[in-house]
Amino acid sequence: MMDYDLPYMGEALIEADRALDREEVPIGCVIVREGQIIARAGNRTRMDQDPSAHAEISALRQAAQVIGNHRLTDCQLYVTVEPCVMCVGAIIHARIARLVYGACEPDTGACGSVFDLLESPRHNHEVLVRDGVMAEEASALMRQFFSERR
Repeated sequence: MMDYDLPYMGEALIEADRALDREEVPIGCVIVREGQIIARAGNRTRMDQDPSAHAEISALRQAAQVIGNHRLTDCQLYVTVEPCVMCVGAIIHARIARLVYGACEPDTGACGSVFDLLESPRHNHEVLVRDGVMAEEASALMRQFFSERR
């Protein structure tokens, strides 16, 4: 049986690899609507000198422009590494229907590793979450990036 999420996470990994080529932390993201990728991005914080230029934020901005609405209620976000607090906040505000991520982020993860922001009953929007999709591939890119800097 084909895992529906694998091709999209594979595309997010391509974006992470492109970020690695730019000497950015290798995190990649794609946003899918009705089976089509409508946005894709990798981290650009160093290149843009912008602390908010995480892959998820850049992809959310693109997706909103593509559909002409800041609410992405019928979209799924695929990201190679567990989102941080900033990115989870943006995911909630965008009303993303489903979040799929690869590797856990034990230092800053906000989907259960350090914080679990999506589990709060106070949100007016529920985001479905799947983790661990192609986690080893995502982790390998992160290990490569950080080993080259030590």
